[in-house]
Amino acid sequence: MNPLAARLTSLLLHPDGRRPGTVAEIAEWFGAMQAQDLASVLWSLGVRLPGATLTGVQKELEDRAVLRTWPMRGTVHLVPAADAHWMLELMGVRALAGAAKRRETIGLAADVADRGVQVLGSALAGRRLTRAECLAALAEAGVPVSGPQGYHMLWYAAQNGVAAIAPNVGTEQTFVLLDDWAPTPNRPDREEALGLIAHRFFRSHGPATVADLARWTALTVRDCRTGVAAAGDALEQVTVDGQAMLADPAVRPADAPDTGWLALPGFDEYLLGYKDRSMMLDDAHQQAIIPGGNGVFQATLVRDGRVVGTWKRTLGKTKVTVEARPLVRFAAADRHAAEQALRPYAEFLERPLEVRWPG
Repeated sequence: MNPLAARLTSLLLHPDGRRPGTVAEIAEWFGAMQAQDLASVLWSLGVRLPGATLTGVQKELEDRAVLRTWPMRGTVHLVPAADAHWMLELMGVRALAGAAKRRETIGLAADVADRGVQVLGSALAGRRLTRAECLAALAEAGVPVSGPQGYHMLWYAAQNGVAAIAPNVGTEQTFVLLDDWAPTPNRPDREEALGLIAHRFFRSHGPATVADLARWTALTVRDCRTGVAAAGDALEQVTVDGQAMLADPAVRPADAPDTGWLALPGFDEYLLGYKDRSMMLDDAHQQAIIPGGNGVFQATLVRDGRVVGTWKRTLGKTKVTVEARPLVRFAAADRHAAEQALRPYAEFLERPLEVRWPG
């Protein structure tokens, strides 16, 4: 088995691998996809749906099969709507442990925060409100929302399973009542839930390690091992360069990582889903991808599974302009191949593409 080819197949990025047909299928395959940056997750979906457009993906997001919330690591992910409740209860609850200290720092009393959750629950019942409207409802009820207090309240309401992030209306972020968008939630018991998240992680990221799973979920290593055991025969152990890893035996990897070129968004699971990224990224290039180690991942140009460059887009009225920056030497043929890899992104946005190179 070629581990890089297997990983790209699991990530739904290998041209000879599985190709889902809908946004909901992708979300269910991964279990959760990093979605703190909306533009990035939209292209994470688009790159796995060849021929899809931004308009089409946004339309699918309105079907209520998926939504965004804070299920783990204190950051926003796209998840199947029916799984949001148990994910929050299994993994999101760990983020609540630090909520009291955070409230103390920003000057928000615990009883006020709890009342704010009730206010948002009432305000959102049967309705969809913009971020500004949510904050206005809180302020009207006497809940402070200045500075970081407003963000904390929206996060806290979602973390408690009351609110969730719905698709934007224009450029406005919107919120809904989680129970309105997930009226019939899945309710696995704890061990089953650990098995589900373990299976989905290794199915979509394998071969990977238990340490990768622990970092991705922020669960304890003990819980992760319980999840692997609960997943049973849905997972198998493989050895990669002498290291024990896990994968889904039903995911048939291609024989070689010859995927050609890909233009991936900065927060894609391709890099974000792993503690050790050396299989796809040279150590010398880590700083270029995560400048200053600040957690803000740059968009990447990938050749046969390995990062070889970065790119940054500027969206104009009539076209999308991309500044491409190689991390290795690019011959003329490489520049041409990279531009061809960027073309599906422009087609996704339904705009002409202009690529600019340094020098």
